[in-house]
Amino acid sequence: MFCRDGLPFALFLFLAGTCALPPRVRSPSISSDQLVSIAPKSSSCAGAPYPAQCRTADRAAVAIASSFDTYGVTSPAEMAALIATMAFESDEFRYNINVYPGIPGQGSMASPRNMQSAVFNLQYAQAIPALSSSLAAIPIPSSAGELTVDQENSVRELLISNDSYDFGSAAWFLTSQCPQSVRSGLQSGSLAGWQDYVSVCIGTVLVPERETYWHKACQTLGVGK
Repeated sequence: MFCRDGLPFALFLFLAGTCALPPRVRSPSISSDQLVSIAPKSSSCAGAPYPAQCRTADRAAVAIASSFDTYGVTSPAEMAALIATMAFESDEFRYNINVYPGIPGQGSMASPRNMQSAVFNLQYAQAIPALSSSLAAIPIPSSAGELTVDQENSVRELLISNDSYDFGSAAWFLTSQCPQSVRSGLQSGSLAGWQDYVSVCIGTVLVPERETYWHKACQTLGVGK
């Protein structure tokens, strides 16, 4: 008789004392095919308005999987939410700078690719040890709110010049800025949990296009199955 994952029932009871299932986690591996399923335009950068900013699914998948590993994101529901956010904010990985209306310092696949604000970009950059010497060369004021446009853009450039940093901002933001209550709701895979993530954590409005990406990402990653 078996309980789960091939463990004999008696051995499972001996080890755990219960047949309760552990939280569902997954190795942070994302394929280019999965990204194309969620963001079809990422199959190619042909016709991209700003080719230098565009990343195909092949490149994005490597960087996104690396970010999940770096920041310990293993919940399929959280992975789906982050990919959906990046796909929506960057027009399926075609932009990593806020071109319209062109907000200084805003960009990166999460802002970089999630289009996070310049203040969060600075916090994110400061959390990356490898960027410490580069940041030291930028005269950063004591308050992030006092950054000049040039300083904001210089910090952003440090992030978007490296795919790992560019695509890593969404996972960093989730794990460092979102309260655990929001993350727990998001991990449930529920619509309400995702809505809280968007409104409470990201701090933006819910629009149908954003939700469409979330549904596609959940379906592709098997959230709820």
